[in-house]
Amino acid sequence: MTPRVLVAGFATRHIAASARDAGYRVIAIDHFCDRDLVEVVEECHRFETLEELAALADEAVRHHPVDGVLAGSGAELLTLPARRLGTPPEVAARFLDKGATQTFFETNGIRAPRRRDPGEYPAMAKPAHGSGGWRNAIVSSDQELEAWSGLFPDQPYLLQEVVVGTPASVSCIADGRRAVAVATNRQLLRGSEAMSFGFAGSVTPCDHPMAEEMATIAETIVGASGCVGAVGVDFVLPDGCGTPVAIEVNPRFQGTLDTVEAAMGLNLVRLHVDACEGRLPEGRLAPRQFAVRRILFADHDLVVGHDLSMFGPWVADIPTPGTPIPAGGAVVSVRATGPTAKEALAGLDKHITGVRTYMERW
Repeated sequence: MTPRVLVAGFATRHIAASARDAGYRVIAIDHFCDRDLVEVVEECHRFETLEELAALADEAVRHHPVDGVLAGSGAELLTLPARRLGTPPEVAARFLDKGATQTFFETNGIRAPRRRDPGEYPAMAKPAHGSGGWRNAIVSSDQELEAWSGLFPDQPYLLQEVVVGTPASVSCIADGRRAVAVATNRQLLRGSEAMSFGFAGSVTPCDHPMAEEMATIAETIVGASGCVGAVGVDFVLPDGCGTPVAIEVNPRFQGTLDTVEAAMGLNLVRLHVDACEGRLPEGRLAPRQFAVRRILFADHDLVVGHDLSMFGPWVADIPTPGTPIPAGGAVVSVRATGPTAKEALAGLDKHITGVRTYMERW
């Protein structure tokens, strides 16, 4: 019988599609339940809060026999009556706390942004918990810090030095003791004044001169972390001279999955499950092409008016017509590939123009 997995998290389409391609039947617990997620799963259950996510996941595994649970963002700490395929929750918890991650870097001699105290500016302010970078901001005075922290009352935060450079990441596969870097990625950030450090996509591979050094550092980090399966490490590659600066460890599947699989010609869920059983890739692979994905966001409140699946494989995370999306919310992902980064990005621009032609009518 074909094995079945539960995939849980805030946005799981990319994980579910990879699991389906790896030969699994899939049940998904997801915040969006987009059209292309529903198409690849047996069931899709939508949640609003993390409490609902936990309850729905528990109910799903009690009503359906599953061979394993794959965690996305928001589900890293779930404890369910089913086999966990990936980093144990007690290990993941350390890396969901940015202060604890900073201590891990310092203890292991990994270059990371130095801590800042209130009064030391400019500083990067970030909540101690949370992913995606959308709440991060540069503050330059006590007044700016007070205004920023007031947006997230009673939440602990971390202040770090500001490192100027290229945002990047490494996708690793680990068995809890060793790690292999399977891809390097340049990260695309939102860039607008609000939520400017929020994740908005990726280019794989990263063609920065520090990419190989970054991959080696990531293998050291993940190998020492105790994480299992797919693990990502975020970096800034500083302008000018220097070495890669480690920012965060993501003990789960990352948003770069689409571009990693398209560029490297591999299946991350298959590698993830192999790693959970103690099997790692023999070494780093050469990319077959460049792949890019960018998330498009709503610049005003809107209601989805067209079925964007008409654009075929160049779009993903496709909302159902009639779905309301608030200003700033993610609408759809647009993708492209090419033999060079320049050609892949040119193809992306072309595809984005086509999609925006429809979005502008909503």
